[in-house]
Amino acid sequence: MLPARIFAALKRGGQVVVELLLILPVFLMMIFFIMELGNVAFQTILVHHCAYELARIGSLIAGPNQSNARNGQVSTGLARSKMQAALQEMFPQTYGRAVLSVTIGSSRPDPQSGSTNEDMVVALTYPARLVFPFSSRLLSSPNSRGYRKITATVKMPIEKPLFK
Repeated sequence: MLPARIFAALKRGGQVVVELLLILPVFLMMIFFIMELGNVAFQTILVHHCAYELARIGSLIAGPNQSNARNGQVSTGLARSKMQAALQEMFPQTYGRAVLSVTIGSSRPDPQSGSTNEDMVVALTYPARLVFPFSSRLLSSPNSRGYRKITATVKMPIEKPLFK
């Protein structure tokens, strides 16, 4: 009797190992996928915040300065260089891969001053590195294995003083 019980217990132990080997890869893939989604969400928030800060810097600097204050000209050259410098500080290791696009567009007329204002539109594209196995293949952008492109666009009014 005793050897039959031991043999039955060993048989069940082998069954547990086989079940574990069947379920473990699926369970780990689900865990890695959830962790990768958290990583992508963090990087998306980071890119959106950086785009907002760059638009804020650009809109404050691009406004009229001492030389062109009376005619209301907007200077984007200095704003672009300051934004590039800030972008380099924000992403020091991956500065070359982040793409910054700046355009100036007109907005609705201001009822107080009677003039049309301008908006700075900042688009920041950043390739976020995916770090977990298997889920990086599912979440990566086409033609960029292991990376997901995240784009944030922010529209910010350019600050102009009111001259009468």
